[in-house]
Amino acid sequence: MTIPISGIEVFLAIVRAGSMQAASKKLGVGASAVSHRLKALEQELGVDLLVRTTRSIELTAAGRTLLQTAAPAYDTLTAAVQQSRAVGASRTGTLRLTLPWSAYKIVFRPILSEFQKTYPDIRLDFSLNESLVDIVHEGFHAGVRLGDRLAPGMVAFRLTGNLQGSYFASPGYFHQYSRPQTPQDLLQHRSIRYRFSTANRLADWRFADQDQEMSVDPPSQLDFDSFERVVEAACDGHGIGWALRDVIEDHLSARRLETILEPFTCGHPPFYLYYPEQNRRLELLRVLIDFLKANASKSR
Repeated sequence: MTIPISGIEVFLAIVRAGSMQAASKKLGVGASAVSHRLKALEQELGVDLLVRTTRSIELTAAGRTLLQTAAPAYDTLTAAVQQSRAVGASRTGTLRLTLPWSAYKIVFRPILSEFQKTYPDIRLDFSLNESLVDIVHEGFHAGVRLGDRLAPGMVAFRLTGNLQGSYFASPGYFHQYSRPQTPQDLLQHRSIRYRFSTANRLADWRFADQDQEMSVDPPSQLDFDSFERVVEAACDGHGIGWALRDVIEDHLSARRLETILEPFTCGHPPFYLYYPEQNRRLELLRVLIDFLKANASKSR
């Protein structure tokens, strides 16, 4: 059964305003439209709700029953709608984001302090996850992934330019082992590999050689399902790792890491923020996107 919400709205407006003319002003429609909706409601219910006279309106027994039972429910529904609108337009609340650690370090870490100062009432709830995530099913407002890993049907906003991968190890490691000159040399080295936790497989080590891509599968001494741990283990001298160049820049500057095989490294697509169409009008998300646009130069 379909509930005649619009008819009940008119009925309650008439009773509360005291007349059809006053109800029409409150609802912003003509008096004839109010009368028509009331008649349609009475016809649908099969009973008269009001007794009209030239000077007043009176509730019938059915009208009193509808008023007593429908009015509280309608008021609750109205309050829920208003609260939902307030959430959508509010700059206060929690914004849930899923993103890889690399995206957090490249995009969000440089601007986080300024964002918190500018919007102290917005709480960013980060879930650092390298795997693909169903953001709608998992309750996230938005996600960040590389351009070739975006979920279909999403609205996407580019956060970075094209990215470069890097192979690296600590200076201490290269004191013990010779520096690889070709990708095939990696087969003789200790490697630190990233493992996809959902697929339970190691990420490919890919290289560009004379405009052709190739892969090398060196034996792995350490596997992690976190690129942050891969970088950390390389800094500790445990072997050669791979990550996006931007996430190791501070380690390169501090000489904790050194890159290798740079002529052979492959490029990668930019990071994108993506979200479902229904979140386009969410004020918290719009604020974040505008802030990211305004502070794009601070992200590496």
